Amino acid sequence: MLNPATTMNTDHSPQKETWASGAAYESYVGRWSRLVAREFLSWLNVPAGNRWMDVGCGTGALSQTILDLTAASHVTGIDRSAEQVAFARERVSDARVQFAVGDAQSLAIESQAVQAVVSGLMLNFIPDHQHAVTEMIRVVKSAGVIAVYVWDYAGKMQLLRHFWNAAAALDPSARDLDEGRRFPLCQPEPLRALFQSAGLQDVEVRPIDIATDYHDFNNYWQPFLGGQGPAPGYVRSLTDEQRETLRERIKSALPFALDGSIPLIARAWAVRGFRQ
Repeated sequence: MLNPATTMNTDHSPQKETWASGAAYESYVGRWSRLVAREFLSWLNVPAGNRWMDVGCGTGALSQTILDLTAASHVTGIDRSAEQVAFARERVSDARVQFAVGDAQSLAIESQAVQAVVSGLMLNFIPDHQHAVTEMIRVVKSAGVIAVYVWDYAGKMQLLRHFWNAAAALDPSARDLDEGRRFPLCQPEPLRALFQSAGLQDVEVRPIDIATDYHDFNNYWQPFLGGQGPAPGYVRSLTDEQRETLRERIKSALPFALDGSIPLIARAWAVRGFRQ
C-alpha cells in the first residue's frame, strides 16, 4: 500500500488540477468527447442556421462538431484557460467560430443572443452549478435550448473506473481525487433537478454510450502520463516505483481481448431543457 504520509510529493487538491495542454487533453479524453458530441448534437436536433454558444469549449472539440453537423451560422466558444483557447483557435479554422477566454459564471455576451447554449464535460468543475446554468439561460433566446453532457464518473466511464479502483486499492487517499466521489452532479437525477430548479421546460436526461477501444495497454496508459486532470496529475505525483506498481495493478484488471486490445465503454449523461 502507498503511504500518503511519506510518499506523496505533490498537493493533490482539486484546485491544483491542470487542464492547460490541449494536446495532452486530446489524447486523454478529448478524442472520446468528439464521439459523444456527435450523438449529443443529433439528439438536440437544432435547426440549421442558428447561433450557438459553447461554454467551456476546451480544445474546440464540441464547437468543431457543431460546425460540421448543424450548419450553424456562428459559434462562440469560451474557456477559462488561455492555453486551451489558443489550441482551439489553431485546430478549428472556420470563419463562423470565435474563441475567447471567459468565465462560465459571467458570460461576456448580451442576453438572448443565441439559439442554443451547450457545454461538454465541464459543468461539474464549476463551483456554482446553479449560477452557471442561470447564465446559460440568460444568453439564450426564448424557446432556445440549453444542454450539457458530463461523464458518468461513478458508473460506466470505464477507463477512469479501472484507474481509480486500482489507485484506491493501493492508496486510500486517492479516493478523495476520484471524480466518481467528487462529482455527485454527474448522475441523472441531480442533472434533472438542476435544470428543473432553474426554470427550464421539458427537461430530459439520457445516457450516451460510446466505445473507447484501445489498441494495447500502452495506448491506454500513455495518456495518464500527460498531467491533465485528476488522474494524470495523480500519476505525475508518484515516484517511479509507485507509478510502476499502479501501472501493473491496472493492467492486471483490464479486460483484454485475444488480440491484445482493450474494449471499454464510456458513458456520458446528457441533459437538455428549453427557456420559456
